[in-house]
Amino acid sequence: MKIHVLGVCGAFMAGLALIARQSGHAVSGSDSDAYPPMSGFLADAGIEVREGYLPENVPRDTELVIIGNALSRGNPAVEHVLNEGLAYQSGPEWLYANALRGRRVIAVAGTHGKTTTTAMICHLLDRGGEDCGFLVGGAPGNFETPARLGSGPWFVIEADEYDGAFFDKRSKFVHYRPELL
Repeated sequence: MKIHVLGVCGAFMAGLALIARQSGHAVSGSDSDAYPPMSGFLADAGIEVREGYLPENVPRDTELVIIGNALSRGNPAVEHVLNEGLAYQSGPEWLYANALRGRRVIAVAGTHGKTTTTAMICHLLDRGGEDCGFLVGGAPGNFETPARLGSGPWFVIEADEYDGAFFDKRSKFVHYRPELL
């Protein structure tokens, strides 16, 4: 499937794009500010990032657009997606359906320390021989990338209470259906 991610350089959306790529999808993205470290992770994975939210930055052959929660109605790319009738989903909705369903999810929530705690749990599982999937909302020092699909039963995710998208007002962590929170 050809997926385009709007807001691709955000920590969550970049991780989602990496997981989509690892799942075998052709992935591209757009963002108004492509900057390290996420832009580097995306480039290393072969994910093309287009600067800005112009309608022409959404490739014509896109089969699904994943829209980040930083975008809303009035954004030129969002309006293009809606006007053209393109299929779209929120990031948390896509992640559950394509990477979390059927797995043992550990979601890390809270005010402070989510990124560090998520990376620590991933490290422990990894060192214990588990090929866990993960999505860390930053650049963990103990892994080369902030996200990995993994093949084991565990998936560790940094979870926050922000909504999924302008059309999906549920908190992100509601989508994840964690076994441990």
